[in-house]
Amino acid sequence: MSELALAGLDDRQREAVAALRGPVCVLAGAGTGKTRVITHRIAHGVDTGAYSPGRVMAVTFTTKAAGEMRGRLRSLGVEGVAARTFHAAALAQLNFFWPTVAKDAAPSLIDNKVRLLAHAAEGMRLDLDTATLRDVAAEIEWRKVTMRSIDAYAAARPDGVGRLTVERVVDLQLAYEKVKDERRRLDFEDVLLACAGMLEAEPRVARAVREQYRHFTVDEFQDVSPLQHRLLELWLGDRRDLCVVGDASQTVYSFAGADASFLLDFARRHPDARVIRLETNYRSAPEVLAVANALMRGRPGALELSAAAGTPGGPVPTVTEYEDDAAEARGVAHRIADQVRSGVDPGDIAVLYRAHAQSAELLRALADLQLPATVLGGRRFFDVPEVRQAVLALRGASVAPLETGFVDAVRDVLRSLGLTEAAPPAGGALRDAWEARMALLRLAEEAPTGTTLRSFTDDLIARAKDHHEPALRTVTLSTLHAAKGLEWPHVHLVGLAEGQLPIGYATTFESVDEERRLTYVGITRSERTLSASWSRGGSGYRERSPSRFLREIGSGTLHAADAPATSAATSRRGPSQSERNAPPRRTR
Repeated sequence: MSELALAGLDDRQREAVAALRGPVCVLAGAGTGKTRVITHRIAHGVDTGAYSPGRVMAVTFTTKAAGEMRGRLRSLGVEGVAARTFHAAALAQLNFFWPTVAKDAAPSLIDNKVRLLAHAAEGMRLDLDTATLRDVAAEIEWRKVTMRSIDAYAAARPDGVGRLTVERVVDLQLAYEKVKDERRRLDFEDVLLACAGMLEAEPRVARAVREQYRHFTVDEFQDVSPLQHRLLELWLGDRRDLCVVGDASQTVYSFAGADASFLLDFARRHPDARVIRLETNYRSAPEVLAVANALMRGRPGALELSAAAGTPGGPVPTVTEYEDDAAEARGVAHRIADQVRSGVDPGDIAVLYRAHAQSAELLRALADLQLPATVLGGRRFFDVPEVRQAVLALRGASVAPLETGFVDAVRDVLRSLGLTEAAPPAGGALRDAWEARMALLRLAEEAPTGTTLRSFTDDLIARAKDHHEPALRTVTLSTLHAAKGLEWPHVHLVGLAEGQLPIGYATTFESVDEERRLTYVGITRSERTLSASWSRGGSGYRERSPSRFLREIGSGTLHAADAPATSAATSRRGPSQSERNAPPRRTR
């Protein structure tokens, strides 16, 4: 056995890594080291000769996750493994085999489904707003990933979209498909459908793919759709070397076609499967895990997380009630300011919420206190103009001999581009550019001894390719969906009110359960401290009640904290400056 691949693993992780022949199902709870297990298992297979790197496919759901996986494999000395998303793998196969099968170049991809839908709507003399078009696009995606015909879609979604009846939605989808075919284009979902169709219809293609890839690992298996699962079956053929890793409690994309039953029923589908449970959490304080376990207790596939031995305890998570959303934003901002004053790095703090619209008040409140913040899901770090400019300048400087040390040379280049000692005020583009340049300087300061300007820029280019972005020293604002897979020492979970979390349109048992899992994802992002909050609404809104999830968690794992009382008159006229700057009063 490879000592490197097996080093530093607990007993359950080691068991999963050593299980090189499938089928294998790893039920990995939040913070239990699933990515470590996946990469070390592949490395162990390569080291022992059980796997050839070029015949291993590791499938995940985001380009960033695939890049991280490749980076970790490189650090373990493994090169050549195909770590890709489902779509990237399918597209590569389509582009390779299509000219042979169809005697023509593969159709090009649509970069904007909504724009093509608008053209189809114009042909039908429908005047539709962008929001409606986006919703219809989502319906198309759901229909395809769940492998439904148009007729089956109409039966499953009889309510239509907005003011469009289901009949008009069907007509619009047919018109969209016609326009797409006339222009020889494929959309994102077509890539999977076309690849699956090619493998089913062309035995020689299927044989070639199965000969190329003999060992499959699928991360985030709880989020696999019926279409993705079918494609996986076609890749495998009659082979059994499949390892799936997932957590049913983190299924948060059911609305987009994800089906956790593929994970939950894996042992039934594969009676000889080896099932390994990872429930030792290496991320969160026991107090945070107590909240997570209380929320998910009794849910299908829920794992009972326990803190790793030696994990220090933290404060009991708190929940705070506020009068309205603005007061909640100000209260959270003041708590963050207190954390920063106590020595916490802003980059170690995240504020998580259900919907993008909740970020506006939070950004204002943080800017009022001169706290820098970044909204997750915006422009990628290496696509920021200031970063691209800096990488080019550093690359150019690497050609000439250095007259100073490596770090000083990086600092000089960044200063020439506008980096200053003092940070600009928070809340503007100048501060965002400053934070980006400072992140590059910190990478240089943290680089190993012997790093040169040339090797540093090579590493930056590799990071850009793998979407391996440096951490910014800013407070992170993120939706719960975007936060999945990430972690921070300190998490503030806001908007835990009925209508916000669970969101108002979650009216069925299944949709509310999805909101519960989304809340669980938010809770388990925290390493040390967790605070939850909600607001009654006020200011003309119908008064909200606290989220049912707070009641389910109970007072045994959450302590209440009171916000200062505010009169109705004050709420209507808006807060005074002193009120805006007043932190919430915590009573316990």
